[in-house]
Amino acid sequence: MPHPVTTEWIDLDSADGRFSGYLALPPARRGPGLLLLQEIFGVNEHIRGVVEQYALAGFVVLAPDLFWRKGARIELGYDGTDAQRAYQLMGTITHERVVGDMQAALTALRQRPECSGRTGAIGYCMGGRLAYTAAACCSVDAAVAYYGGGIQNQLHLVPQIECPIQFHYAERDDHIPLVAVDAVRQALVEKDAEVYVYPDALHGFNCWSRASYGPGPAALAHGRSLAFLAERLF
Repeated sequence: MPHPVTTEWIDLDSADGRFSGYLALPPARRGPGLLLLQEIFGVNEHIRGVVEQYALAGFVVLAPDLFWRKGARIELGYDGTDAQRAYQLMGTITHERVVGDMQAALTALRQRPECSGRTGAIGYCMGGRLAYTAAACCSVDAAVAYYGGGIQNQLHLVPQIECPIQFHYAERDDHIPLVAVDAVRQALVEKDAEVYVYPDALHGFNCWSRASYGPGPAALAHGRSLAFLAERLF
């Protein structure tokens, strides 16, 4: 019996070059679009697994390779020299280029015949911050941000956000202090925004490949994300 989700790497065209994205189609082969934004470790095995997880839930999911200017389809682990390289790569991301790349990926996603029209963005770690950026700069219909470091430093984008947005944070995140979470919550108080903090959870709690994985918080956050996206995109 064939797997209910089909996957492939597809070509994407930005203003300054061609790059690729990992696409997964749902069992029905049609559904709302979902831009899935990577951690600093690339579109690695874990991120591809999350892409397929959301495709199983009925979304047409595309994860663009955002480090393509430094090498195609870079995949990194979570420790040692891989982690060092991941942080270096994150430092090469610029606002203008990444917004252009996300917009190129969204355009390709919306043009696919399998995409039913509405599109959202979801991201993790660096991708969480980029999902927030997409909500402000890329005209998505909904966005979900998991432990997006640095969002508290980009609150000037809040007036540009017109779509519903959901945030997931870890209480014991050593990268994002709770004061930063409170700043995000207060800045979005007049927006259609949900902010969740998971007690005792660590940064990266959604990633089953990391030592910080928290099955309970991950399951609860995933359920909330699915309900939020389904209500707004289907």
